[in-house]
Amino acid sequence: MPPRTKKPADQAELFSASTAKEIQDILWKAADKLRGSIDAAQYKEFVLGLIFLKYVSDAFEERRTELAKELAEDGISEEQIGDFLEDRDEYTGAHVFWVPETARWSWIATHAKAQGVGRLLDEAMDAIMRENAALTGVLPKIFNQDRVDQKRLGELVDLISDARFGGSGDKPAQDLLGEVYEYFLGNFARAEGKRGGEFYTPSSVVRLIVEILEPYEGRVYDPACGSGGMFVQASKFIQAHRGRGHKADIAVYGQELNERTWRLAKMNLAIHGIDGNLAARWGDTFAEDKHPDLKADFVMANPPFNIKDWARDETDPRWKYGVPPKNNANYAWLQHMISKLGERGTAGIVLANGSMSSQSSGEGEIRQALVEADLVACMVALPSQLFRTTQIPACLWFLSKDKSSQGARRLDDRRGEILFIDAREMGEMVDRAERVFSEADLKKIADTYHAWRGTESARQDRMSYEDVPGFCRSADREEVREQGYVLTPGRYMAALEAEEEDAEIIAERISSLTEELYGLFDESAELESTVRKALGSIV
Repeated sequence: MPPRTKKPADQAELFSASTAKEIQDILWKAADKLRGSIDAAQYKEFVLGLIFLKYVSDAFEERRTELAKELAEDGISEEQIGDFLEDRDEYTGAHVFWVPETARWSWIATHAKAQGVGRLLDEAMDAIMRENAALTGVLPKIFNQDRVDQKRLGELVDLISDARFGGSGDKPAQDLLGEVYEYFLGNFARAEGKRGGEFYTPSSVVRLIVEILEPYEGRVYDPACGSGGMFVQASKFIQAHRGRGHKADIAVYGQELNERTWRLAKMNLAIHGIDGNLAARWGDTFAEDKHPDLKADFVMANPPFNIKDWARDETDPRWKYGVPPKNNANYAWLQHMISKLGERGTAGIVLANGSMSSQSSGEGEIRQALVEADLVACMVALPSQLFRTTQIPACLWFLSKDKSSQGARRLDDRRGEILFIDAREMGEMVDRAERVFSEADLKKIADTYHAWRGTESARQDRMSYEDVPGFCRSADREEVREQGYVLTPGRYMAALEAEEEDAEIIAERISSLTEELYGLFDESAELESTVRKALGSIV
């Protein structure tokens, strides 16, 4: 591109930015200018597709530079080096996507003004998908449309070109671009409100699940994977605890119902260098299980809460502990995930609070069966406002197929016991609407679980478990029976006075009624829309 004598305001800000966070904020502001000229449903794909294209191009150029250096050191002639640099096997063998010349970011930036940036971007996406089978049908080809403001699109391409993603210190470019991708996902979720919850789980909630399960090795599965956040955090966990040089010995499996979200997840995994099996297509986990024979070591999921319209088949063999009600899929999710657990598998699942105490439509009987089968290991009551996208109170279920000492693993024998953790007073408000767990919060909750279970990390840090009034309590199955198989942690806190227990029961009823009201509001909105359409057709 010819040099510019005067940089736009966004460009000037970008060059003065000194941190990844500042770069993210500037890029978000620039991308937001395009919002009005793009279909809202495509906007995420549009922006994240650009970031992904920049990533695969940067990774390709980085490998190209490394390869040229290696060949020169081996005494290869310049002419031969040129041939090697265009050998796709030299890239794919290093787990780098092959990027044809006209799909490389440098080519697009150089030719954008002369040939039309939207057309070049669509052609680049098509070329990369054609050359890389793993990306077939994944990348968006939506840039060369009349409704897209090509001038602003060109400015955004300029900004992304100038952003310094080259890495600094011990943080490689892949990590910086991964952070940008995650930052944009989070911002999109906040901007979309309730719909944002379909593809994004707050990072501190995901981290808590990962820190408790410790997925160092084995098969990791998420049946409602959204944009792939659980897998990304699992990979980060391994790097944080065992170093970047440690090869992540996990195999990732996932499924996602929404086509666009499935595409986002495929890009998210690729940009973080994670080889994952998200199936060849998106699909409904209940109606069409994409991994029917999978037995996972870890299941981590944040399925949509309280689904009323789901693919229910009363004869499904997954309903080993009772047929879930047709008006709520919470216990369908739980049983589906149990069916996926291997012999010693463990699971961490986000569900609505009502799942801990509901007695309607047979859910109480299913919960009783899960407790009697000794599948429930730990229940965590979460604070409010962790999820910006919903006001429904939430909790975490941790399941385990084997709570024995497990021989060589030397875990504490917790058969017939359940750990209850009340974390409702934890977390910090980052603004008026959103709460996050601090590092200290995450450590306290995870350490409590590990001390109770007697994991390797607990032994290394010489942690031992003790009940803490008002925070955690290990209860045996007989006590759970006495509580009518209600799994709300507050019921089991030793320090609670009788009136506080009454307040807890009232709170449960309020929570349950609140969920029912939200469901009625949704149904009312749908009915209103139907009536308006009908009246419009008559008039």
